[in-house]
Amino acid sequence: MPTVHANGIDIAYEDEGAGPPILFVMGLAGQLVDWPDEFIAMFQEAGYRTIRFDNRDIGLSSETDWTPPSRRQTMLTALTGRASKSVGYTLTDMANDAAGLLDELGIEAAHVIGISMGGMISQELAISHPDRVLSLCSIMSNTGDRRRGGIAPSLLPAVARRKEATIETAVDDNIEVFRQIAGPHWSENEHRQRSELSVSRSFRPEGAARQTAAIMASRDRTKLLESVTVPTLVVHGMLDRLVRFSGGVATAKAVPNARLLAFPDMAHDLPRPRWPEMRDAIIANINRAAEQVPAG
Repeated sequence: MPTVHANGIDIAYEDEGAGPPILFVMGLAGQLVDWPDEFIAMFQEAGYRTIRFDNRDIGLSSETDWTPPSRRQTMLTALTGRASKSVGYTLTDMANDAAGLLDELGIEAAHVIGISMGGMISQELAISHPDRVLSLCSIMSNTGDRRRGGIAPSLLPAVARRKEATIETAVDDNIEVFRQIAGPHWSENEHRQRSELSVSRSFRPEGAARQTAAIMASRDRTKLLESVTVPTLVVHGMLDRLVRFSGGVATAKAVPNARLLAFPDMAHDLPRPRWPEMRDAIIANINRAAEQVPAG
């Protein structure tokens, strides 16, 4: 798999298709292979160039070496909202990684789609590098406001009881996590296949802990999102318990003229029956960007 050196790290990526570029930004602990191939193919078939990549500390991209907070500290942060200041990076740094990848690929600007933590990174990219983002789609994410889009209290006991995964138990552990947070269209068989591919490709539990700490140490983007002028689509499931629906509502309110697409049968996953609607809404948002470009 190709890599580039950008923003001081090596970034593994996959670049397919031809046409206007779309940058897909994955969520917490997710690798580029966690984007369903068929979902990505829908955009290639519609005439777009698709770029997926591994965020730092995950997959085949560079691994950092700072010690993440313990699970107990993470739980306390989730309950109190007081994050540790001793983190090696924040979501702003991860957005700079994405901008660096675009630099190395010779892409001046791209349409950006982020999921969960990837939505947060995409928002930061639109805030810090507005000239690099043609349109924005934030899926099952939030603005960083601790009062909106947080984890449902009913999920916290399950998080607290989780044992540390090993490479032997990682796939089953991931299945159990998604059994708690996914919606009615989630397929255990499909998810197991992707999880097996991910674990065989890379297993970095400390990387996931560092990314979690980065999320919790990052700024509230609510006011900053008022500066985002590109067409923005917010997609969120009304059943989401990991990033509650209020996070999507807050994001759509924060970005001027953003549109909210809410699915009553979606939780913290990408429900296959909704893929065509998502694709059509994302392409419609991309087309809004094209309409903003002056002719000639």
